[in-house]
Amino acid sequence: MTYSLQSTLLLTILLAIGLFFFLRASSKDRTTVCEITSTKNPVEVLNVMCEWLNLRGWEQSGGDFDQRILIFKGQVLSSKLLAIFLSLLGGFGSCALGLVIIQIYPNLSWWPILLGLIGGPVSGLIYFKKSAREEKFELRLISNDDNEEMTSMRFRAHRDELISLENELSDRLGLKSDGSLFKTPI
Repeated sequence: MTYSLQSTLLLTILLAIGLFFFLRASSKDRTTVCEITSTKNPVEVLNVMCEWLNLRGWEQSGGDFDQRILIFKGQVLSSKLLAIFLSLLGGFGSCALGLVIIQIYPNLSWWPILLGLIGGPVSGLIYFKKSAREEKFELRLISNDDNEEMTSMRFRAHRDELISLENELSDRLGLKSDGSLFKTPI
């Protein structure tokens, strides 16, 4: 095997590994816990929060009055456009691997190119199945008294939802956090 075939095979395998890790990351759970305080009283904050969550498609599914927890559930849908894009990438990548295999083993004829018929649909299907899931949004009131001017809450939800919450409601409710949501996790 020549040096150019070895390097092409290595690059093709690295592309396949990259696609695998992209598919894995697209379905990774990004649930985060953070504490946010508000300058408004708890009743006003909870009313605005419930209204905002309902507008975003979350449905209240329960809670615990004694522990002051509200739980909302929502369905995350897969992106059809991204599934098609990943199918194309998987198909082209599998065809490229087939072409490299043909160069290494010319007696196989054109059969390795059919890997594209397997790699394309499989990568799109894996993304489509794994990324569609049900998620929770938990809100826990930490403040002790309903008449307080400061409301302290602990949230457990998807990181992107918490960032949206802080961006959209920070002025209306006077929300303050430690800023950890806006820092990259790396």
